[in-house]
Amino acid sequence: MHRWKLSVILCVLTVAGGATAADETAPLQGFSAEASRLERGWEEKFRALPDKAKMRKHMQRLSAHPHNVGTPFDKENAEWILAQFKAYGWDAHIETFDVLFPTPKVRVVELVAPTKFVAKLEEPTVAADPTSNQHAEQLPTYNAYSADGDVTAPLVYVNYGVPEDYAQLERLGISVKGAIVIARYGESWRGIKPKVAAEHGAVGCLIYSDPREDGYFEGETFPEGAWRPREGVQRGSVMDMPLYPGDPLTPGAGATKDAKRLPVKEAPTLTKIPVLPISYGDAQPLLTALKGPMAPEKWRGSLPFPYRLGPGPAQIHLKVESNWDLKTLYDVIAKIPGAAYPDEWIIRGNHHDAWVNGAEDPISALVDELEEARALGELLKQGWKPQRTVIYCAWDGEEPGLLGSTEWAEEHAEELRQHAVAYINTDSNGRGYLDVGGSHTLEKFINEVAKDIEDPEKHISVWKRSELKQIREASPEDRKELRTRPDLRIEALGSGSDYTVFVDHLGIASLSVGYEGEDGGGIYHSIYDDFYWYTHFSDTDFVYGRALAQTVGTAVMRLADAELLPFDFSDFADTIHRYDEQLKKLLKKKQEQVLERNQEIAEGVFTATSDPKQTYVPPPSEPVPPFLNFAPLDNAATALNASAERYQKALAKVEMNGGVALANPSVRAVNALLIESERKLTSPEGLPGRPWFKHEIYAPGRYTGYGVKTLPPIREAIEQKKWQQAEEGIVEVGKILEGEAALINSAAEELEKVVQ
Repeated sequence: MHRWKLSVILCVLTVAGGATAADETAPLQGFSAEASRLERGWEEKFRALPDKAKMRKHMQRLSAHPHNVGTPFDKENAEWILAQFKAYGWDAHIETFDVLFPTPKVRVVELVAPTKFVAKLEEPTVAADPTSNQHAEQLPTYNAYSADGDVTAPLVYVNYGVPEDYAQLERLGISVKGAIVIARYGESWRGIKPKVAAEHGAVGCLIYSDPREDGYFEGETFPEGAWRPREGVQRGSVMDMPLYPGDPLTPGAGATKDAKRLPVKEAPTLTKIPVLPISYGDAQPLLTALKGPMAPEKWRGSLPFPYRLGPGPAQIHLKVESNWDLKTLYDVIAKIPGAAYPDEWIIRGNHHDAWVNGAEDPISALVDELEEARALGELLKQGWKPQRTVIYCAWDGEEPGLLGSTEWAEEHAEELRQHAVAYINTDSNGRGYLDVGGSHTLEKFINEVAKDIEDPEKHISVWKRSELKQIREASPEDRKELRTRPDLRIEALGSGSDYTVFVDHLGIASLSVGYEGEDGGGIYHSIYDDFYWYTHFSDTDFVYGRALAQTVGTAVMRLADAELLPFDFSDFADTIHRYDEQLKKLLKKKQEQVLERNQEIAEGVFTATSDPKQTYVPPPSEPVPPFLNFAPLDNAATALNASAERYQKALAKVEMNGGVALANPSVRAVNALLIESERKLTSPEGLPGRPWFKHEIYAPGRYTGYGVKTLPPIREAIEQKKWQQAEEGIVEVGKILEGEAALINSAAEELEKVVQ
């Protein structure tokens, strides 16, 4: 789900490393010198095992047919994956959940005035692509969880359909009340578009892929090139996941057969208006029929006509009707028990379901996970025993709304709170640079891992390759930090893939990892995301698939085997300081924007309404945002920094003399505190208006969907001009961070005892 490559994933930052940058004589983080020597030996054996030919073969098998939730091939794939885990020597089983997954019965998009046009709403077979002709098995082009509806109304073009676009329409005197809006994909997750449209009174929504972001503007279109062809359509869910992901009918609880379910009409995450995705081939006649003001320059795509806003004279008939059925999910769960600490779990996952054949999303990373599992199984035969329990998961139902991972984690929530150390996620994989997002307590750890992975083409570490790329693309003021800071920064996680329930709901430290950046293409969520496309236009020889398996498998092994869990708080404290400063700048910007807008109103800059029958009433001026008291947050950030420094000093003493003190049984107590460190960043009450999201540092935005909002109780309150809520958020987050600082001090105190 997460690889809307050009615009939806706004928050993924490349953080990579590799072998030639690493000091192989230095002990690994969390290991004594002797344990580090043994660990490096096992890791070297592991990294030699992932097999590109097996990845290719497995991709061809798993993407041979469409396998969306509820299809026979989805179940068949799950059973095949289960058999592989068992053959590799893992203890594996399937867990099932029954979830709401609507599929379309009726889809109609018609231009009924001033001319007639009926949208095709389908993707044609491509002769060169052998699986593109499986029409009887393919899920039609639609947006899952769209409301049923049958509406006819004027059309209005709303650019990307995000809140800022509606503010611009207001400036132009254009209302979407009673209209059908058409928005282009990009700049936010697709589910935000019908959500915002409905909030502004629209009765329907169309979402199309403009060739500027996702078509011929970027390069040759499929099958000659990688980019989305004229009739290509991006399917996808429009569930209101920023409220909560997972089964809409069982929020907060696993969707077992006997689970208590909401009535469909009461499920708050379902859209309020009908919505359908369309190709730019189907969008062109609709947009051409629009009149009214020219769209602002930045709103114009690459179709060959003037982009106008409407409303009218284009009149659209939109009809959507779905089967609102429960479908069964098949989560594959495999385990290697820990030899020393079986009650501490390292969890790694990737989903197996797809909108259609899904070679890139998700099979490209699932085959890497399988190769990791096979390689770890081979190490078991050679005598390796993970110190902690390792759990590998192949999730079902990710595409409709993170269903499989969410339902499994909700069902096992108490066990996970007690035992989960960390979760590592992948979703899809391509060519290029290592992208990592995650908990900043793991930032130093994943940097260290990345320095031990060799880029398969450049033969330098993937960390060094990423550093060079970032220096090349950075502004002059950022280059100094890139050249001097020991660790490359990783971005915070919002949502959009299976890590969401682990970090946002349960407070489990998480990472999301993948390679991308050199395989641009436009087959996302279409019938052309298949084996033919992937082996012609993406990681064609699977060398970066092998690199991903090496990267994630190495991370899993280090987390599983470390004597002291490799959590670090210096990078985390530094990141919190940055977030604090960002909030102050955001508030200042809001104050300046309100002053500017009020001045424009006073000068009559806002235009008259586009409807001559209406009398234009200028919008009222706004009160200037007040100054906020950031002292609770500033004080907490200072306390956090002090505790991180204390922990680092204690750790340095433990690491003296080859780290022999790490064998002290008292280290177990430190690990217990480290596991709790991410939990401490959550609140039982959750975020304002969104109690399922409990993490106070990271959350998806209400109006970004995938994109993260850091320190969300404060940031979103400022963005939404809820000043009292912002003040309360500062106090709340300050308390959370003070609690985190206290926990870190406790961990430091325990470490200090180890060397006394």
